Amino acid sequence: MSPPKKKWSWRSQAFRALVYQVVAVAVVALTAWYLANNTATNMRARGIQSGFDFLSSAAGFDIGESLFPFDSGESYWRAYLVGLVNTLRVAVVGIILTTVLGTLIGVGNFSRNALIRGLSRVYVEFFRNIPVLLQLLMWYLFFTEMLPMSNEPLSAGYFFLSKGGINFPIPLWDTWSWDIPRQGEFAVEGGGSLSPEYLALLIGLTIYTAAFVAEVVRAGIQSVAAGQLEAASALGLNRWQSIKLVLLPQALRVIIPPLTNQFLNLTKNSSLAVAIGYPDVVSIANTAINQTGRAVECIAIIMLVYLTTSLSTSLFMNWYNTRAAIQER
Repeated sequence: MSPPKKKWSWRSQAFRALVYQVVAVAVVALTAWYLANNTATNMRARGIQSGFDFLSSAAGFDIGESLFPFDSGESYWRAYLVGLVNTLRVAVVGIILTTVLGTLIGVGNFSRNALIRGLSRVYVEFFRNIPVLLQLLMWYLFFTEMLPMSNEPLSAGYFFLSKGGINFPIPLWDTWSWDIPRQGEFAVEGGGSLSPEYLALLIGLTIYTAAFVAEVVRAGIQSVAAGQLEAASALGLNRWQSIKLVLLPQALRVIIPPLTNQFLNLTKNSSLAVAIGYPDVVSIANTAINQTGRAVECIAIIMLVYLTTSLSTSLFMNWYNTRAAIQER
């Protein structure tokens, strides 16, 4: 028996829904076209150049921190690439550290030790109620004002800490040896280093976001039925084993969705790096706007970067959420 044919009449709910969607898409497209056309017309009337051709021109400025060589003679697109990499190195490392710290603090709320339980709760209430920008400035002032000068750093073995940041040994892959930092006449020489701007941004974002992640973990664990903990105890598992092997795996289905939001917040909050002088993609874009006047194009690049990183994070977390879901029989 053949399936019944759809009747495309206004009485059909499916037909009305389709019409509404087509009209909505058309309105959005026309609005976008009008705004773009109006902007281009006004820019031409004022003699303002537009387009992305400036990306191939020489940037004309140096970048103080980069994972790969960059000088003022290189193009704007390469400068944006440096800013993108600097943004990602904060976001990726920050997400990892935030997950670890937030999970430990969230689990600490269930500790039988009153001191650990109290410290976990104080941490959450203290750091999540202080604006993140204020925390970034606090850490930046700590690194640039409270620490000793680069010629008199604090040292612990091969590690040095000063106003110039942290210096540490790094491997030399071509010779399979280590580049060890050493105290020079004016500053620490050799080895790897992390600037005070990077450290202030990373630590500030990690500590701030971990307070929210801790609450997500706490709520997820509390959502698991109390009988599960009793069953784990009956099997001879201690408190830590019960949380690690029984409660957390079941709590993941509740933890992962809001945890994704916190990861996205950390990535977007990294744009505050401009306040402490860290050369992320927003900082590079601001410099490019001042030099070229291509404000619309530079802002569009920033929007594209954060849209791409946010969607990538969401896709990965949705995939992980599917894998972590409890399979019903």
